[in-house]
Amino acid sequence: MPAPLPDLPPAQSLDKGRIRAITIDLDDTLWPIWPTIERAEALLLQWLTDHAPATAALFQSTEALRAIRNQMVTLRPDLNHDLSALRRESIRLALTQAGDEPALAEPAFELFFAERQRVQLFDDAHDTLAFLASRYPVVAVSNGNADVHKVGIGHYFQHSLSAAVLGVAKPDARIFHAAAGMLQVSPHEVLHVGDDAALDARGAMDAGMQAVWFNPAEHAWPYDTPPHATVGSLTALRELLD
Repeated sequence: MPAPLPDLPPAQSLDKGRIRAITIDLDDTLWPIWPTIERAEALLLQWLTDHAPATAALFQSTEALRAIRNQMVTLRPDLNHDLSALRRESIRLALTQAGDEPALAEPAFELFFAERQRVQLFDDAHDTLAFLASRYPVVAVSNGNADVHKVGIGHYFQHSLSAAVLGVAKPDARIFHAAAGMLQVSPHEVLHVGDDAALDARGAMDAGMQAVWFNPAEHAWPYDTPPHATVGSLTALRELLD
């Protein structure tokens, strides 16, 4: 017989009455990110083939482009909170290594960045965001470089806060506290929603907020203290807060 599942820690009680504002993650919470990145990288590789053939010959796959982007994390740790800068500088490094003009990094990145904004929202994202925005002020809090206005959902948010702008990334409490400060509420009056157990749920709780873990893949919760609630869809989030 299979071993019994370990007992889970008891869930915290979500106090809906104390929620005065919502903060919400973007990538993998409102849309799946990797299909978008893969498409943007493929477009970037085609652009390099047309405009920087030596670079395209040296980096012949999207995996190679991603590898040099990941290398940049080590080479430029000062940029780790700014995914746009990391990507731009990784393109510049690729061009330099291949002997192409490094200034081509600018138009190459702009092409990549525009495609990166063409996300496919989860089917229930618009309805959920409309529900949240009708009841609470909502702030987007992301370590990524999605632009809610370019994505087409900016009208749901009072503010959008990124790690690149603030200079610190989740799970640092300062990014959560900055979001609360934008709305002139205390952290304990904010509910944060996000897919990453460490960066979103644990980070928000450590910052004094309530947290809903968006977990459609049904991963195991990795910490002793559970989130205030876990949902498998944005529709379930809407039902939780209704």
